[in-house]
Amino acid sequence: MTSPALSVQLYAVRDELTHDLDGTLSRLAAMGLRDVEAFDFVDRAPALADSLAQNGMRARTGHASLLSAGLGFDDPALAAGQAGPPSQDAVFAAARRLGVEIVIDPFVSPDRWLSEDDVLDTAARLNDAAKRAADHGLRVGYHNHSQEFVASFRGASAYEVFADQLHDDVVLEVDLYWAATGRQDVVALLGRLGDKVRALHLKDGVVGDDPFQPGAARMDPTTLDQRPAGQGDLPLLDYLAAAPSTEFGVIEFDYYAGGNIFDGIQASVEYFQAAGLR
Repeated sequence: MTSPALSVQLYAVRDELTHDLDGTLSRLAAMGLRDVEAFDFVDRAPALADSLAQNGMRARTGHASLLSAGLGFDDPALAAGQAGPPSQDAVFAAARRLGVEIVIDPFVSPDRWLSEDDVLDTAARLNDAAKRAADHGLRVGYHNHSQEFVASFRGASAYEVFADQLHDDVVLEVDLYWAATGRQDVVALLGRLGDKVRALHLKDGVVGDDPFQPGAARMDPTTLDQRPAGQGDLPLLDYLAAAPSTEFGVIEFDYYAGGNIFDGIQASVEYFQAAGLR
Protein backbone atom coordinates (compact mmCIF):
# COMPACT_ATOMS: atom_id res chain seq x y z
CA MET A 1 0.00 0.00 0.00
CA THR A 2 1.01 3.62 -0.35
CA SER A 3 3.03 5.15 2.46
CA PRO A 4 2.45 8.91 2.61
CA ALA A 5 3.80 11.08 5.39
CA LEU A 6 1.51 10.89 8.41
CA SER A 7 0.26 14.32 9.48
CA VAL A 8 -2.44 15.93 11.61
CA GLN A 9 -4.63 18.93 10.79
CA LEU A 10 -4.09 21.46 13.55
CA TYR A 11 -7.75 22.46 13.36
CA ALA A 12 -8.41 19.32 15.41
CA VAL A 13 -6.57 20.95 18.32
CA ARG A 14 -7.60 24.53 17.60
CA ASP A 15 -8.60 25.34 21.18
CA GLU A 16 -5.48 23.78 22.67
CA LEU A 17 -3.32 25.55 20.09
CA THR A 18 -4.76 28.93 21.07
CA HIS A 19 -4.05 28.41 24.74
CA ASP A 20 -0.67 26.68 24.51
CA LEU A 21 1.04 26.58 21.13
CA ASP A 22 4.32 25.05 22.27
CA GLY A 23 2.70 22.54 24.62
CA THR A 24 0.23 21.39 21.98
CA LEU A 25 2.90 20.79 19.37
CA SER A 26 5.07 19.07 21.94
CA ARG A 27 2.29 16.59 22.73
CA LEU A 28 1.79 15.85 19.02
CA ALA A 29 5.53 15.39 18.50
CA ALA A 30 5.63 12.96 21.42
CA MET A 31 3.19 10.75 19.46
CA GLY A 32 5.80 10.38 16.73
CA LEU A 33 4.24 12.94 14.41
CA ARG A 34 6.67 15.02 12.40
CA ASP A 35 4.22 16.68 10.03
CA VAL A 36 1.22 18.88 10.70
CA GLU A 37 -1.22 20.67 8.44
CA ALA A 38 -1.62 24.34 9.35
CA PHE A 39 -4.79 26.44 9.20
CA ASP A 40 -5.51 30.15 9.65
CA PHE A 41 -1.75 30.62 9.56
CA VAL A 42 -1.18 34.03 7.98
CA ASP A 43 -1.00 36.11 11.15
CA ARG A 44 0.71 33.49 13.28
CA ALA A 45 3.20 32.11 10.76
CA PRO A 46 6.32 33.37 12.60
CA ALA A 47 5.27 31.98 16.00
CA LEU A 48 4.06 28.73 14.49
CA ALA A 49 7.25 28.31 12.45
CA ASP A 50 9.40 28.84 15.55
CA SER A 51 7.38 26.36 17.63
CA LEU A 52 7.42 23.74 14.89
CA ALA A 53 11.18 24.03 14.61
CA GLN A 54 11.59 23.70 18.38
CA ASN A 55 9.56 20.49 18.29
CA GLY A 56 11.23 18.99 15.22
CA MET A 57 8.08 19.28 13.12
CA ARG A 58 7.08 20.63 9.69
CA ALA A 59 3.92 22.06 8.14
CA ARG A 60 4.29 21.10 4.48
CA THR A 61 0.57 21.54 3.80
CA GLY A 62 -1.71 24.30 5.00
CA HIS A 63 -5.33 25.40 4.66
CA ALA A 64 -6.13 28.94 3.58
CA SER A 65 -9.01 30.49 1.68
CA LEU A 66 -8.02 31.18 -1.92
CA LEU A 67 -11.39 31.20 -3.66
CA SER A 68 -14.21 32.09 -1.32
CA ALA A 69 -15.25 35.16 0.64
CA GLY A 70 -15.22 33.09 3.84
CA LEU A 71 -14.83 29.55 5.02
CA GLY A 72 -18.35 29.23 6.37
CA PHE A 73 -19.53 28.11 9.77
CA ASP A 74 -16.10 28.11 11.41
CA ASP A 75 -14.34 30.91 9.54
CA PRO A 76 -12.02 32.60 12.07
CA ALA A 77 -11.95 35.84 10.08
CA LEU A 78 -15.72 36.16 9.99
CA ALA A 79 -16.01 35.21 13.65
CA ALA A 80 -13.64 38.07 14.49
CA GLY A 81 -15.77 40.52 12.52
CA GLN A 82 -13.14 41.09 9.85
CA ALA A 83 -13.97 41.80 6.23
CA GLY A 84 -12.75 38.47 4.92
CA PRO A 85 -9.73 36.26 4.36
CA PRO A 86 -6.23 37.58 3.55
CA SER A 87 -5.15 38.18 -0.04
CA GLN A 88 -3.53 35.39 -2.01
CA ASP A 89 -0.18 37.15 -1.92
CA ALA A 90 -0.38 37.44 1.88
CA VAL A 91 -1.28 33.75 2.12
CA PHE A 92 1.59 32.69 -0.11
CA ALA A 93 4.12 34.88 1.69
CA ALA A 94 3.07 33.42 5.05
CA ALA A 95 3.18 29.91 3.59
CA ARG A 96 6.78 30.42 2.53
CA ARG A 97 7.66 31.72 5.98
CA LEU A 98 6.10 28.62 7.50
CA GLY A 99 7.65 26.13 5.07
CA VAL A 100 4.34 25.10 3.52
CA GLU A 101 4.64 23.45 0.10
CA ILE A 102 0.94 23.07 -0.82
CA VAL A 103 -1.70 25.68 0.07
CA ILE A 104 -5.14 24.06 0.09
CA ASP A 105 -8.46 25.88 -0.06
CA PRO A 106 -10.61 24.11 2.55
CA PHE A 107 -14.16 25.18 1.70
CA VAL A 108 -16.11 26.72 -1.17
CA SER A 109 -19.72 27.60 -0.41
CA PRO A 110 -22.37 24.95 -1.23
CA ASP A 111 -24.21 27.27 -3.61
CA ARG A 112 -21.12 27.36 -5.84
CA TRP A 113 -21.54 23.66 -6.64
CA LEU A 114 -25.11 23.71 -7.95
CA SER A 115 -24.48 25.22 -11.38
CA GLU A 116 -21.98 23.96 -13.94
CA ASP A 117 -20.96 27.53 -14.81
CA ASP A 118 -20.09 28.21 -11.18
CA VAL A 119 -18.15 24.95 -10.94
CA LEU A 120 -16.14 25.79 -14.05
CA ASP A 121 -15.51 29.30 -12.73
CA THR A 122 -14.26 27.93 -9.40
CA ALA A 123 -11.85 25.63 -11.24
CA ALA A 124 -10.60 28.52 -13.35
CA ARG A 125 -10.04 30.61 -10.23
CA LEU A 126 -8.01 27.83 -8.61
CA ASN A 127 -5.94 27.43 -11.78
CA ASP A 128 -5.25 31.17 -11.67
CA ALA A 129 -4.26 30.89 -8.00
CA ALA A 130 -1.86 28.10 -8.97
CA LYS A 131 -0.08 30.42 -11.41
CA ARG A 132 0.37 33.04 -8.70
CA ALA A 133 1.47 30.38 -6.19
CA ALA A 134 4.09 29.11 -8.62
CA ASP A 135 5.75 32.54 -8.49
CA HIS A 136 6.27 31.83 -4.79
CA GLY A 137 7.50 28.27 -5.39
CA LEU A 138 4.24 26.78 -4.10
CA ARG A 139 1.47 24.46 -5.25
CA VAL A 140 -2.23 24.82 -4.50
CA GLY A 141 -5.06 22.37 -3.98
CA TYR A 142 -8.64 21.91 -2.87
CA HIS A 143 -10.17 20.07 0.08
CA ASN A 144 -13.75 18.82 -0.22
CA HIS A 145 -16.67 18.47 2.11
CA SER A 146 -19.88 16.86 0.79
CA GLN A 147 -21.54 19.77 -1.01
CA GLU A 148 -19.40 19.07 -4.07
CA PHE A 149 -21.30 15.82 -4.68
CA VAL A 150 -24.88 17.14 -4.51
CA ALA A 151 -25.25 18.16 -8.16
CA SER A 152 -24.25 16.28 -11.30
CA PHE A 153 -23.65 17.46 -14.84
CA ARG A 154 -23.53 15.17 -17.86
CA GLY A 155 -23.28 12.11 -15.65
CA ALA A 156 -20.48 13.35 -13.38
CA SER A 157 -20.61 14.95 -9.94
CA ALA A 158 -19.82 18.64 -9.66
CA TYR A 159 -16.63 17.65 -7.87
CA GLU A 160 -15.40 15.50 -10.73
CA VAL A 161 -16.34 18.14 -13.31
CA PHE A 162 -14.27 20.56 -11.23
CA ALA A 163 -11.35 18.14 -10.90
CA ASP A 164 -11.31 17.49 -14.65
CA GLN A 165 -10.74 21.22 -15.29
CA LEU A 166 -7.77 21.60 -12.97
CA HIS A 167 -4.30 22.05 -14.38
CA ASP A 168 -1.77 19.30 -13.78
CA ASP A 169 -0.01 21.29 -11.06
CA VAL A 170 -3.18 21.64 -8.95
CA VAL A 171 -3.75 18.88 -6.41
CA LEU A 172 -6.71 17.42 -4.57
CA GLU A 173 -6.92 16.67 -0.87
CA VAL A 174 -9.79 14.21 -0.57
CA ASP A 175 -11.58 14.22 2.76
CA LEU A 176 -12.63 10.59 2.99
CA TYR A 177 -15.29 11.09 5.65
CA TRP A 178 -16.98 13.87 3.73
CA ALA A 179 -16.81 11.99 0.43
CA ALA A 180 -18.53 9.07 2.13
CA THR A 181 -21.08 11.47 3.64
CA GLY A 182 -21.72 12.62 0.07
CA ARG A 183 -22.67 9.00 -0.66
CA GLN A 184 -19.70 8.33 -2.90
CA ASP A 185 -18.12 4.97 -3.63
CA VAL A 186 -14.86 6.33 -2.30
CA VAL A 187 -12.55 3.67 -3.73
CA ALA A 188 -14.05 4.18 -7.20
CA LEU A 189 -13.87 7.97 -6.80
CA LEU A 190 -10.19 7.85 -5.88
CA GLY A 191 -9.53 5.61 -8.86
CA ARG A 192 -11.16 8.08 -11.23
CA LEU A 193 -9.30 11.05 -9.74
CA GLY A 194 -5.98 9.26 -10.13
CA ASP A 195 -2.74 11.06 -9.45
CA LYS A 196 -4.47 14.41 -8.84
CA VAL A 197 -4.96 13.07 -5.30
CA ARG A 198 -1.86 14.07 -3.33
CA ALA A 199 -3.35 14.30 0.17
CA LEU A 200 -6.07 12.52 2.09
CA HIS A 201 -7.93 13.53 5.23
CA LEU A 202 -7.87 10.26 7.16
CA LYS A 203 -11.06 10.80 9.09
CA ASP A 204 -13.21 7.96 10.47
CA GLY A 205 -16.64 7.91 12.05
CA VAL A 206 -20.25 6.92 11.60
CA VAL A 207 -21.59 8.33 8.35
CA GLY A 208 -24.86 10.18 8.98
CA ASP A 209 -27.12 12.51 7.05
CA ASP A 210 -25.45 14.93 4.68
CA PRO A 211 -25.61 18.37 6.35
CA PHE A 212 -24.66 20.16 3.14
CA GLN A 213 -27.73 19.13 1.15
CA PRO A 214 -29.72 22.13 -0.16
CA GLY A 215 -32.21 23.27 2.44
CA ALA A 216 -30.43 21.54 5.32
CA ALA A 217 -29.96 23.38 8.59
CA ARG A 218 -26.65 25.13 9.15
CA MET A 219 -24.04 22.46 9.79
CA ASP A 220 -23.42 21.85 13.50
CA PRO A 221 -20.05 20.09 13.97
CA THR A 222 -21.12 18.79 17.39
CA THR A 223 -23.64 16.49 15.69
CA LEU A 224 -20.91 14.64 13.79
CA ASP A 225 -19.94 11.20 15.05
CA GLN A 226 -16.24 11.21 14.20
CA ARG A 227 -14.03 8.58 15.77
CA PRO A 228 -10.39 7.48 15.86
CA ALA A 229 -9.18 5.61 12.81
CA GLY A 230 -10.38 2.01 12.74
CA GLN A 231 -13.34 2.69 15.02
CA GLY A 232 -15.87 3.95 12.47
CA ASP A 233 -17.52 2.96 9.21
CA LEU A 234 -14.72 3.83 6.81
CA PRO A 235 -12.18 1.31 5.43
CA LEU A 236 -9.39 3.85 5.54
CA LEU A 237 -6.61 1.45 4.57
CA ASP A 238 -8.54 0.43 1.46
CA TYR A 239 -8.89 4.10 0.59
CA LEU A 240 -5.16 4.65 1.04
CA ALA A 241 -4.42 1.74 -1.27
CA ALA A 242 -6.74 3.26 -3.90
CA ALA A 243 -4.76 6.54 -3.93
CA PRO A 244 -1.14 5.53 -4.53
CA SER A 245 0.05 9.05 -5.40
CA THR A 246 -0.85 10.36 -1.94
CA GLU A 247 1.98 12.35 -0.36
CA PHE A 248 0.28 13.29 2.93
CA GLY A 249 -2.16 11.33 5.07
CA VAL A 250 -3.71 13.86 7.44
CA ILE A 251 -5.55 12.86 10.61
CA GLU A 252 -8.38 15.24 11.43
CA PHE A 253 -11.45 15.65 13.60
CA ASP A 254 -13.96 18.40 12.84
CA TYR A 255 -15.33 17.64 16.31
CA TYR A 256 -14.47 14.88 18.77
CA ALA A 257 -17.03 13.78 21.33
CA GLY A 258 -14.96 10.84 22.56
CA GLY A 259 -13.20 12.67 25.37
CA ASN A 260 -9.72 14.16 25.22
CA ILE A 261 -8.82 15.10 21.65
CA PHE A 262 -5.21 14.04 22.18
CA ASP A 263 -6.43 10.53 23.01
CA GLY A 264 -8.37 10.43 19.76
CA ILE A 265 -5.36 11.58 17.76
CA GLN A 266 -3.07 9.14 19.58
CA ALA A 267 -5.38 6.22 18.74
CA SER A 268 -5.41 7.25 15.08
CA VAL A 269 -1.63 7.66 15.00
CA GLU A 270 -1.14 4.17 16.43
CA TYR A 271 -3.59 2.71 13.89
CA PHE A 272 -1.74 4.19 10.93
CA GLN A 273 1.72 3.54 12.33
CA ALA A 274 0.78 -0.13 12.64
CA ALA A 275 -0.07 0.00 8.92
CA GLY A 276 3.35 1.45 8.08
CA LEU A 277 2.69 5.18 7.90
CA ARG A 278 5.23 7.44 9.58
